[in-house]
Amino acid sequence: MATKQKSAGRSQRRSQSKKDSLGGSDLLMLELQEIYSAESQLARVMPRVIKAAEAEGLQQMLEQRMEQGAQLIEDLEAAFEEMEASPGRKKNVAAEGLINDLREHIQEIEAGPALDAVLIAGIQKTEHYCIAAWGTSRALAKAMGIESVVESMERALKEGKELDEQLTQLAEQEITPALMADEDAEDAAEEEESEGEQASSRSRRGSGSERRAPH
Repeated sequence: MATKQKSAGRSQRRSQSKKDSLGGSDLLMLELQEIYSAESQLARVMPRVIKAAEAEGLQQMLEQRMEQGAQLIEDLEAAFEEMEASPGRKKNVAAEGLINDLREHIQEIEAGPALDAVLIAGIQKTEHYCIAAWGTSRALAKAMGIESVVESMERALKEGKELDEQLTQLAEQEITPALMADEDAEDAAEEEESEGEQASSRSRRGSGSERRAPH
């Protein structure tokens, strides 16, 4: 009895420790499916992000990113057809988390420089993730001689890095200064209101003293 239990235990451990053995083509397919899922999720949320942005420059950059994403999705679909594979249905959970953060910020922060700054940060985080995935896919496709995928990933990398730099410039030159100006204006308004309340309080105390003074 004990021998049978030990044998069953060893068999279960071997079953649990068995892992998939993947080749280069398998890894490339996984990467492309992850990218396809990320771009599809981003495409669905981008119209809402564009609508939430206040700065015209930011809106234009986001619209451009949406167009680039649509082109990348087309390229990926062509690559899947060439490789006789499908995009699959597995959701990219890493991209989903980044995109959900964007949705939450849009719900919680009113439109203006603060939301624009948060949107820029969120898009850049997503873009950095995508840049890493595009680079990995390019390297795998290059090693396997799949030039169509190499070209698509190189274009995506070029556009992604350019967008990242443009967003940084926009944040530094326009969004952050506007955010700081709004904050200074709020501080000045609060200080003025506080001074007004203090003056009103002193005035009331002075009037009370005059009423209590003997004739």
